[in-house]
Amino acid sequence: MVKLLGICGSPRKAATEYILTEALQAAAAIEGVTTQLITLRGKKINFCLHCDRCVKNELDYCPTFDDDMRPVYQTFYEADAYLLASPVYNMGASGQIVTFLNRFRPTYTILKKDPNYFSRKVGGAIAVGGTRNGGQETALNVLLGFYYTHGILVASGGLGIYHGAAIWSQDRKVEGAREDVTGVANARTIARRVAEAAIMLKNGESVPNHETEIIARR
Repeated sequence: MVKLLGICGSPRKAATEYILTEALQAAAAIEGVTTQLITLRGKKINFCLHCDRCVKNELDYCPTFDDDMRPVYQTFYEADAYLLASPVYNMGASGQIVTFLNRFRPTYTILKKDPNYFSRKVGGAIAVGGTRNGGQETALNVLLGFYYTHGILVASGGLGIYHGAAIWSQDRKVEGAREDVTGVANARTIARRVAEAAIMLKNGESVPNHETEIIARR
């Protein structure tokens, strides 16, 4: 069974959460796939201080803050695939999801022990903007950059959906996003591609265990 985890980076229950929910439902229709939605709305997540207490103490979670991020770590690590979704703020990702992603400094501990840990996982991205060309591509870059940093395999949606799903809400929240028929379809496609790739990876051959040297940089 493949576990697909969706993370909604919107501070509101609006277009982004609607689109991500639609995408997860499309993936859940595939045999062998279970989905879970985590919304950052209303959660207390402190900024990463880069104090490196997690690294020094070889922890896979942040010991500095006992906030709403603490219980999410294990859920994230146990997932086989991810869908990160963010509204577009000033042509970038939301502060909520950026803060969330920054708190994964503890993954250094995991990767030091198993450099291929995240290369067995798959990710996709969704960005929802109020205008047609409002920064969806740059917001997607932020989300995909997190995957690249960890070695998570990125799933493209294929023809016409190269980078991720970009949705235009027309500044009318759920109603506007629903009317972007192409955008909704692309989000569903990305979700299915992520789930299918995760299934193939999980059922296929294991990732070659190449020796990787992790160098601590200060």
